[in-house]
Amino acid sequence: MGELFIVAGLRAKEGKDDELRRDLAELVELSRQEEGSIRYDLFVSRDEPGLFVLVEHWASEEARSKHHNESSHIQRFHGDGKRNVERTEFFHMLDRVV
Repeated sequence: MGELFIVAGLRAKEGKDDELRRDLAELVELSRQEEGSIRYDLFVSRDEPGLFVLVEHWASEEARSKHHNESSHIQRFHGDGKRNVERTEFFHMLDRVV
């Protein structure tokens, strides 16, 4: 299997934008250091305050799976950091067409 791209949107709970931004910024910095991470960026919507978008580019599905299932910072976010997340707006695993 080849490269994998992921786009995910997380909606912050009311009044928790700053806390979620902080949690996600830490998660991004640590994720960028992982083996197989080609790109891992965090964006915030201009049109919808409180909507954070993660764009990930992995060398392989295996690298992303290891990141998601074994990385301590991801496990910590899922256990504690999600307290500031209202809901996941979208989550797409993508293959490059061109």
